[in-house]
Amino acid sequence: MLSRTETITAVDLSSWAEFDAKVLAVNVRKIYAARRHAIELYVAHTAISQIESQTGVDRRQLYRLLTRCVRVHDDGRIFGYRALVPYARVADYQRIKRAKLHPIGGSRGTAGAFDKLLQLNPSLSAWIDQQIHNKRIAIDQFHGGDGLRVRLRGLKHLHLGFLRECRLLGLTASDYPLNTELLGIRSLATLTKDRGLQHFARGARLAGATHLKGMPSPKVAGVPAANHAFDVVEFDGHRLDVRLKVVVRDPLGFEQEFEIERIWLLVIIDVWSRAVLGYHVSLNREYSGYDVIRTIEAALEPHRARTFTLPGVGYGALGGFPSGKMPELGYATWQWFKLDNAKANLAEDVRYALAQFMGCFMDAGPAYTPDDRPYIERFFGSIATNLSSRMPGYTGSNARDVRRALADPKGNLRLYVSLSEIEELLEAALATYNATPHDGLNGRTPLEAVEYSVRGGGTMLNWLPESKRRTLCLMHTPKRVTVRGYLAQGQRPHVNFYGVRYTNDVLASTASFLGQELHLYYNSQDLRSVRAFSADGGELGVLKAQGAWGEIAHDLKLRQEIVRLRGSKRLASNLNQEYLAQFIEHKFAKAKRTRRGASDLTQTLRTLAAAPVAAAAKMAKPTVEAADATKPLERVEPQRLSIGTGYAGAS
Repeated sequence: MLSRTETITAVDLSSWAEFDAKVLAVNVRKIYAARRHAIELYVAHTAISQIESQTGVDRRQLYRLLTRCVRVHDDGRIFGYRALVPYARVADYQRIKRAKLHPIGGSRGTAGAFDKLLQLNPSLSAWIDQQIHNKRIAIDQFHGGDGLRVRLRGLKHLHLGFLRECRLLGLTASDYPLNTELLGIRSLATLTKDRGLQHFARGARLAGATHLKGMPSPKVAGVPAANHAFDVVEFDGHRLDVRLKVVVRDPLGFEQEFEIERIWLLVIIDVWSRAVLGYHVSLNREYSGYDVIRTIEAALEPHRARTFTLPGVGYGALGGFPSGKMPELGYATWQWFKLDNAKANLAEDVRYALAQFMGCFMDAGPAYTPDDRPYIERFFGSIATNLSSRMPGYTGSNARDVRRALADPKGNLRLYVSLSEIEELLEAALATYNATPHDGLNGRTPLEAVEYSVRGGGTMLNWLPESKRRTLCLMHTPKRVTVRGYLAQGQRPHVNFYGVRYTNDVLASTASFLGQELHLYYNSQDLRSVRAFSADGGELGVLKAQGAWGEIAHDLKLRQEIVRLRGSKRLASNLNQEYLAQFIEHKFAKAKRTRRGASDLTQTLRTLAAAPVAAAAKMAKPTVEAADATKPLERVEPQRLSIGTGYAGAS
């Protein structure tokens, strides 16, 4: 029992959980009130004699109550006021005598015997915990007549293993639990159920849950609410539940139709106005950090109107995107960027682009908590309802979705939606969404909300500096490389970047950079050129890839795949037109077998067909030559040569 000084020091009534005394009977409530009043007087340093006279609680009983109150409950907190209730049990029953077989049979007279068995044999308790950890049992939750109940699956095998462990410890038929009729299976079931449900995470895991949700988590300090447009934006990726096709021409010129994998739709949405600021469509099996950066670029750059080929599909009279409707929103940045904990979202390039290049805050919420980003999740639900579910080839939200059977084209590729069609439909759907009245905006459209906030509400916007607008390639984390060169061989200085040599006139004309470290900034969509800076920050200009790598448009994924195939000697060693033809034939062969191969073929063809100047112009500064490079080149007429007759004086 604690002394008076130790007890007063250990008691902190402010940390005790409250207790509702109204649930007690009237006579029990009076006893509880007297005990509580005595505890409060004791903590206030009231004399023991006064406590006894005012409350009627004896001093010995007072010390016993204090000791009970500071004991730890199974929920991890102390008992506190709960221990003041008459006949409240604060400790488990401790058996002292040895369990003996009752002459009538059954398990009579064995109260507390199972707990004593585990106390005498700690290895048995550890074995039970290990079986629970290894999921040797499962928990089924069901609704019974008296409320929510659970049952154990696998108890029979667990009990057999438990008895085997008991025998290995030397227990005989005269020892508990082998001397009872049920061999302790009920006590084992009760203990296993209690330990399995002691922590919700463990119980959910035993019940088959793959992840947990609903746990309240404290918000990150400093994350404000969205009071204006461009204060807070949300980002997420959604895989469209639609089977798609692509139409390409084979090397002989004939059209081929292939079914591709489902595509990813990556969207950035403004929280205050619910407006879609930008989006990106990815054909990859899983979207990467480069796709996230391309989505950020799409939200920053002024939106360019698209030309539609489908009849009846377009922006409409009011549809569009904020940066397309209001030119002043081009390159407008936001304060907070909310996203989930996906691996691609937390890539180093993404963190650098948001925190260092743009200067905004990142808020990566806890895993498996879509409620932390409700607006983007609700938006994807609208896209699935208004677009995906109305298309042929809709896969449904689950395997038993009746809409999946109704939208099944029965393998007829001609009825599938093509990739170009879904891109036009997505553009039109997002533009229409921005012009549709929203319940959360009191009937206003997202575009109207943005216009009101920017032009009528006096919102103070931040824009990307002019220098960074011209160099969006600097959004990527710089790649550190070392300048190589061989004087004895006459090999000019260069750098190796993803298996290809890069150089320019400045770097190749001097040997002073040999062995030094350079920082390369690149555009993952076009690796024909990179931008180089020295270690002290000085710019060396644009380095061009050597050979055909500097002429043929390709992205980082295509570069890595070609280099890998070249290393395995599956294709020719030099990149040229023959190499590309062989590479495309290799892709065509895979596309005929799998949807993944068809997606890779589509991505490759789209990359190779990219405009030869658009991506390269992003890398260089906007000089006069770069501006004139977008104009069509003038045709050079051949000059007629006059050859003399050979006679003297012939003209």
